[in-house]
Amino acid sequence: QVQLVESGGGLVQPGGSLRLSCAASGFTLDEYAVGWFRQVPGKEREGVLCMNNNGNTWYADSVKGRFAISSDSAKNTMYLQMNRLKPEDTAVYYCAADVLIRLCVPKYFASWGQGTQVTVSS
Repeated sequence: QVQLVESGGGLVQPGGSLRLSCAASGFTLDEYAVGWFRQVPGKEREGVLCMNNNGNTWYADSVKGRFAISSDSAKNTMYLQMNRLKPEDTAVYYCAADVLIRLCVPKYFASWGQGTQVTVSS
């Protein structure tokens, strides 16, 4: 059974950092294209960053230079490191994976985590 489980969300002050985790089971994460998305109430889910099977990474303009993806193969887990957080980064964050993707948009991803809330506020 393919499953993704996020953790690490919470409340952080503007300018702070947070690292989200996404643990995979039922498949080998390194063999898949992966992505991180976020969603706020009333808005569509948007891509934060995605990495395809070749390791090429796409970043949303709003997070370039602040967010980064990494992984631990032994733990079958990927991470989203978020630095210099801003109030506009507040959202529910989701990790996702699929065999092959064309673009960093939700419709290309079949497997999703349950989401974790990130709130950036003083």
